[in-house]
Amino acid sequence: MAKPTKYIFVTGGVLSGLGKGITAASLGTVLKARGLRVNIQKCDPYLNTDAGTLNPGEHGEVFVTADGAETDLDLGHYERFLDAELTRASSLMSGRIYAQVIADEREGKYLGKTVQIIPHVTGEIQKQIIAAGQGFDVQIVEIGGTVGDIESLPFIEAIRQLKHKVGAENVLYIHVVYLPYLEASRELKTKPAQNTVRDLREAGAQPDVIIARSEQPVPEHVIDKLSLFSDVAPEAIVPMQTAKTVYEVPLVLAASQIDGFICKKLGLRTSKPKLGDWRRLVAQIKNNRRPKVKVGVIAKYMDHEDTYMSVFEAVKAAAWAQGVWVDIERIDAQKLEEAESPAELVAGLDGLVVPGGFGSRGVEGKVIAAGIALDQNLPYLGLCLGMQTAVIAVARRAGLKRANSAEIDPDTQYPVIDLMPDQQGVLAKGGTMRLGNYPCRLVAGTIAAKAYGAHQVNERHRHRYEFNNQYRDKLTEAGLKLAGLSPDGHLVEVVEFSDHPFFVGTQFHPEFKSRPQRPHPLFDRFMAAVAQKAGVDKPKRRIIGVTT
Repeated sequence: MAKPTKYIFVTGGVLSGLGKGITAASLGTVLKARGLRVNIQKCDPYLNTDAGTLNPGEHGEVFVTADGAETDLDLGHYERFLDAELTRASSLMSGRIYAQVIADEREGKYLGKTVQIIPHVTGEIQKQIIAAGQGFDVQIVEIGGTVGDIESLPFIEAIRQLKHKVGAENVLYIHVVYLPYLEASRELKTKPAQNTVRDLREAGAQPDVIIARSEQPVPEHVIDKLSLFSDVAPEAIVPMQTAKTVYEVPLVLAASQIDGFICKKLGLRTSKPKLGDWRRLVAQIKNNRRPKVKVGVIAKYMDHEDTYMSVFEAVKAAAWAQGVWVDIERIDAQKLEEAESPAELVAGLDGLVVPGGFGSRGVEGKVIAAGIALDQNLPYLGLCLGMQTAVIAVARRAGLKRANSAEIDPDTQYPVIDLMPDQQGVLAKGGTMRLGNYPCRLVAGTIAAKAYGAHQVNERHRHRYEFNNQYRDKLTEAGLKLAGLSPDGHLVEVVEFSDHPFFVGTQFHPEFKSRPQRPHPLFDRFMAAVAQKAGVDKPKRRIIGVTT
């Protein structure tokens, strides 16, 4: 008889942005290091069907799974920490729940019953949580938002009911709270944490574990006070002071022995966590004696630190592996476009990364950045839109002065980037692009082929416009290499430029597959070129194995 899946629910209180996603991912890391099969899921109260239409300038990056789901950026944390490929089942938004409930009502599946939040919406939430957890020892579920929000109530009610459906011995609740520090009295205050625990209990869920986030060390007497008012044992309250790197959080959790407490409470018999590789990774990250390099990210969205989360993490992972310390400078693409001397804005950089984006704002700045990289032999890695702007830069140097993307200038004389026939007339924005894994065949002898060490790869996409095949001959004559193509040869996936140390553009998003302990091959090769540009002839390379 198969053992039942154990469910761990992670909620948050006091305020948003506390790090529930990092907490959930870190706990998953430690439990996986104990030899358990762990899956992880995000339940988001937004009424969107998925994250595809959310503004990255407000909500952070849209992370894409291998099967093409557009999700919240927390899934990127989950994949990087667990070194796993998740599916669309790991991202559950309210819009999808309500759409399914309404579709079932229209099909008569409720047999004439009045459709209500309870039991129909809560039942659908439970159904999708249980389905996602099948085949795993542990299913970690992060509940987005803050306890007390109106839109979160159906999810809180659903996980309360689930405890009775699957058995109390199979469910554990973790609540992440914040302890503010008052400078005037020089003390941490527990009242906001007490209040949010009370709100959670009023909703019917008693936390088994509390993660107490703080900017200051948490004294033992504060833990005792929080324990008294929350009815949570002191050994089940983990003080979590802001770490120097998020990758240190699994080690903090393991040091607190909360994973042992959780396993005991859920009846999980496991070995001690094997975190040696993770410790070596953190030591490498915190080693500030490495040679320094400087990489510029030509940014379109400047208002949110999380907009380019996967790109930044991929750059840093490559730097750790190459044995260098990377300073990442965000450069506003629009300012680059408006500057009298754009080259001055990127002076002193050892490499450029141009990430994806949508819309016309700042695109000319990205084209200028690609041109500067060509002129100065500056290592360049273009991702999605960054590949397209690289193609535009090469086209203009080849004499096609008004070359552009049809997305940016529908009337351009030379649409070197254009819609494919199957995208013509598509008006809906959500879920209609080329999304998820697609195969790419690499041309032997190219930088990309050497980086991967393979002839064919699968990479994740999120785009609508493509390289216009009408300009293949013209652009290859100008020095552009078509280094990667779809298996049928119809779609251009990777471009490079001849006689350049590293000028690579990918139609796909390699950043989504990078891991802190195993950088993506293209980022790794890019960082090697950056190190060489910076004069670091022989960086001390260190590849850290996969966490077990």
